Amino acid sequence: MEFLVNIKFARLAGLPEAERAPIVAAERQRAAELAAAGHLVRIWRVPCQHENWGLWAVSDATELHSIISALPAYPWTEIKVVALATHPVDPFQAATVTLPSLQ
Repeated sequence: MEFLVNIKFARLAGLPEAERAPIVAAERQRAAELAAAGHLVRIWRVPCQHENWGLWAVSDATELHSIISALPAYPWTEIKVVALATHPVDPFQAATVTLPSLQ
């Protein structure tokens, strides 16, 4: 399943730098691991905000909850999750389909 996840770090941004820096470093390391594992498919920063939107691929909502709630910055975040379903005119899906040759 795919989920669109918004993570806001407003409370984390309010911590003193000495407390915040190791959490941010651990969060980035964990995000890299999750990307390598195929769970964090894409991530976008929201300009001028302490938040991001990510496309996550997991087996189900329970797995997503387990992954997200184990993130190092989780106690300082606000999270919004949107489940996604395929759409028949998705350009990405159309681009991955091999069309027959016109020769």
